[in-house]
Amino acid sequence: MQATPSFAPLSAESLRRRFAAGLGYEPETRGDGLLRRSPDAIRDAAVLVPLVARDDGISVLLTRRTAHLHDHAGQISFPGGRSEPDESPLATALRETEEEIGLARSHVEPLGELTEYVTVTGYRVTPVVGLVHPPFDLRPDEFEVAEVFEVPLAFLLDPANHQRNTVVYEGLQRHYYAMPYGPYYIWGATAGMLMNLYRFLGAAA
Repeated sequence: MQATPSFAPLSAESLRRRFAAGLGYEPETRGDGLLRRSPDAIRDAAVLVPLVARDDGISVLLTRRTAHLHDHAGQISFPGGRSEPDESPLATALRETEEEIGLARSHVEPLGELTEYVTVTGYRVTPVVGLVHPPFDLRPDEFEVAEVFEVPLAFLLDPANHQRNTVVYEGLQRHYYAMPYGPYYIWGATAGMLMNLYRFLGAAA
């Protein structure tokens, strides 16, 4: 079991330093998509992990997907999606974020990437972490996005808010993370990638 890191209050500058340091870390999870699919059936994708630099601290911008979508309907997600051929994770994350929530890439300062996460829906997701600089306007795609909201980063880094649950799905026992926040149930791939962010930042704490 990995040690529990402790964090000083994080700022835009401290986040820049931590990513620039390039410290290695042991991810909490890499996803379990390969338990159900062969490697050649996994498709590349990327998401943006948007860390919003607010005056009162860093927050994480998340979306709630609409209920009619085929994959992850109604769930809490980062903006992102499938990569185009020969497209870098950064290019995918910025393009998909613009398309999904209308956040212009000029407001995003890329910091770096976290460990790939393989989802049960067959995607190899690269989380691209970026600082988002207000003020900015959002124009969510009404077909894909029901809501955009922010969660304080300090809440998501607090071990008291981390849950590890078990479910049997299609005959296989699966473990997943969850971070309930008010009316929002953050779980699955999104919570797993947030746990990896927790481990990454903790490695430099």
